[in-house]
Amino acid sequence: MSNNTLNSLKKFKIGGKNANFYSLPALGKELGIDIKRLPVSIRIVLESVLRNCDGKKITEKHVRELAQWQPNAKRNTEIPFVVARVVLQDFTGVPLLADIAAMRSVAQREGKDPKRIEPMVPVDLVVDHSVMIDHFGNQAALGQNMKIEFQRNHERYQFLKWGMQAFNTFGVVPPGFGIVHQVNLEHLARGVHHNALDNVYYPDTLVGTDSHTTMINGIGVVGWGVGGIEAEAGMLGQPLYILTPDVVGVELTGELRGGVTATDLVLTITELLRKQKVVGKFVEFCGPGTSSLSVTDRATIGNMAPEYGATMGFFPVDDRTLEYFRGTGRTPEEIEALKAYFKAQDMYGIPKAKNIDYSQLITLDLSTVTPSLAGPKRPQDRIELGDAKATFARLFSEQSANGFNQPHARLDQTFTTSTGRKLKNGDILIAAITSCTNTSNPSVMLAAGLMAKKAVEAGLKVPKNIKTSLAPGSRVVTNYLERTGLLPYLNKLGFNVAAYGCTTCIGNSGDLAPDMNEAIAQNDLICAAVLSGNRNFEARIHPNIKANFLASPPLVLAYALAGTVRLDLMTEPIGKGKNGDVWLGDIWPTNAEVQALLGTALDPTVFRGNYSQIKSNPGKLWKEIGSVDGDVYNWPESTYIAEPPFFADFGMTPAPMPAVRNARALAVFGDSVTTDHISPAGSIKESSPAGQWLKEHGVTKENFNSYGSRRGNHDVMMRGTFANVRIKNLMIPAAADGSRFEGGETLYQPTGERLSIFDAAMKYIDEGVSTIVFGGEEYGTGSSRDWAAKGTQLLGVKAVVARSFERIHRSNLVGMGVLPLQFKDSDSVDSLGITGEEVYDITGLENGIKPQQDVVLTIRRKDGTTQAVPMLLRIDTETEVDYYQHGGILPYVLRDLLAA
Repeated sequence: MSNNTLNSLKKFKIGGKNANFYSLPALGKELGIDIKRLPVSIRIVLESVLRNCDGKKITEKHVRELAQWQPNAKRNTEIPFVVARVVLQDFTGVPLLADIAAMRSVAQREGKDPKRIEPMVPVDLVVDHSVMIDHFGNQAALGQNMKIEFQRNHERYQFLKWGMQAFNTFGVVPPGFGIVHQVNLEHLARGVHHNALDNVYYPDTLVGTDSHTTMINGIGVVGWGVGGIEAEAGMLGQPLYILTPDVVGVELTGELRGGVTATDLVLTITELLRKQKVVGKFVEFCGPGTSSLSVTDRATIGNMAPEYGATMGFFPVDDRTLEYFRGTGRTPEEIEALKAYFKAQDMYGIPKAKNIDYSQLITLDLSTVTPSLAGPKRPQDRIELGDAKATFARLFSEQSANGFNQPHARLDQTFTTSTGRKLKNGDILIAAITSCTNTSNPSVMLAAGLMAKKAVEAGLKVPKNIKTSLAPGSRVVTNYLERTGLLPYLNKLGFNVAAYGCTTCIGNSGDLAPDMNEAIAQNDLICAAVLSGNRNFEARIHPNIKANFLASPPLVLAYALAGTVRLDLMTEPIGKGKNGDVWLGDIWPTNAEVQALLGTALDPTVFRGNYSQIKSNPGKLWKEIGSVDGDVYNWPESTYIAEPPFFADFGMTPAPMPAVRNARALAVFGDSVTTDHISPAGSIKESSPAGQWLKEHGVTKENFNSYGSRRGNHDVMMRGTFANVRIKNLMIPAAADGSRFEGGETLYQPTGERLSIFDAAMKYIDEGVSTIVFGGEEYGTGSSRDWAAKGTQLLGVKAVVARSFERIHRSNLVGMGVLPLQFKDSDSVDSLGITGEEVYDITGLENGIKPQQDVVLTIRRKDGTTQAVPMLLRIDTETEVDYYQHGGILPYVLRDLLAA
């Protein structure tokens, strides 16, 4: 039955019918608070706290505390947030399903009913991360790539089919429909939900096991990415506990100029907000410029919230939202309910900045945004298009975090591969129109198609060395490119549809030709990739391509035509056509040309027809996958799926967490170590511990697949932890020229023996020695990759000590029972002279743990000196204390469910 906390359960009308809702205006009146001054995103979270108030996990005190949110108060209270649903992608969803399957196995062994372990909110998993660009540049590429995908991932898909029949609230969108965030935006999101039992309406909210879940913020849905560890807790009935956030208002004014895309805007916002340090904060957009943006433009900006560090990039519901819902095939009843609900809550429309109390207000004039790309190693490093050539030339020789340290190499030298191909530094070898970030936006996709048409008509071609691909986030994109007659022109330039999935953006770019890999490695060439994605971290796109640039789909096409990043597209011709030089301005489409075609992109009958096939016609390949029946998985032998070891010594009473004494450093890292560095998603190197393990188990190199696809097997993933080919462990001394060794190796102490990080970790575990990892600023930035924390724990790491942590990874470390400790004041690895040769003790937790308390790291050096360094414990909430003391969130939740 519904509660009526603080007399807030009220009625509102949808058309002529009465319905119930938890009224925030009524709550404000009851408490004497002007609720309308709260940021809209805070109000939506407050509604969830109010509606789910049960007097136990969520109390009236929680409601009052959040209702009295102040923009600049000290953040020491936690919000128990219950979401309406959970979305997963397959790379993160498969290990999550493996964990829940393992919980059922434990329940069976404990003599309990396995069906006690059941998702308590709807869960949708979209298979989008598994397809690779093995074939490209021809009409058959899509079918060929999907066939290989199903061959490689048969065991994983069989496991997913088991999950579909074992759990009542678990659904799967099969491969080939699109990318999870675009499917979520176009189909899964409902705007408001309805509890028919109590006739209560409430807003759509969610978390997802992918950091770009925030794309859904574009339609007024509060949601963000979490690791699979947190998502499991949310699925199994636990509130998600977050510290009450600051909310940064971003007031947009003016309008974008002609020729400027939503991609240019999001790269500008990413650069701006990274500098403003919005990590861990809600960002909420307001002002007249916001009203001018389409929903797909807003979704592009919401999508890249992880790149600017925010928890969310939120846009309130307004008329544009309703237009999008109509165009994507939602029912009139749903749209009417969405509008009526948000009007009843006084949350309809884009607010003016002066009407909301924000923690901080940042203003951006849209007319100042210019054509841009970002790179070569981070998404926040925006480059104006006219500066791209000069920037690459400078970074080529520069010894810096973004530089390539080639002071003695000739930038324009030509190299010949073993098959006679010519290669130069700066040559583009991968050009991919891909990723949820941009392919969800018809304005930039139609612009790319129009540009392709003009380029073909002008006689331009893409150089044969470039691996081109088009991987839309939804089949609807192909439909409108076909209907507008633009797809054949993209095909003629090599941008054939190769997949409906993440592909190049997550490193599933497929390999380059062997002769090109050899030439790059032998000559230390700095070649480039250009993609319409959201991430370009080192070794993410391809291990041998060191310069990676994010750009809009039409700019990806432009650079593919140019063939190199050593060309100034603003002042030099893009290439030679049938009538001489062709300039970018000659083929860049006008806003009027794009607008004339936009009406074809939002056709409700197309959207409804496409998504109805998830159940009616999921595809022959999916139907042919056999499945295992039963409530408990039988764990057949597999190099893809194995019963995870996190419950190996499970008991209903948790053992005390061990003290950290006489610990050794497993690795010492610098700034901006990403979750890709910690747990790579891409290719598995044959000589790596994971590659060797696969070979020992009868897997040939061509069947290694990727780390991402093997996240259901802990033996592979723990060997892949810290195995990125670009990670730099500062324990290994620099070379004579100052360069650092790249790759997952360390110095085993005290002997100084050089080993892989995995092998060293196993030796430490065998000897009963605890280990610590050190880092710099923004440790764990990037994807919401739970294996970055799971792998860390399985390597025996007891604590990670860093200057600062990215939000999701810090939470995941706690969720796996690993201590996150933060240097205080100006302390750092450098200032303290930490080399990794020392011995360490962590003290201060012996008499109980309090959130964000001080602890002491004692450093004992080889010369006999010691130093006691105060540290901030980044276990942030009382609930996280419980998780840590139970050895992690998974054993905590399992004990809770089995004790019920």
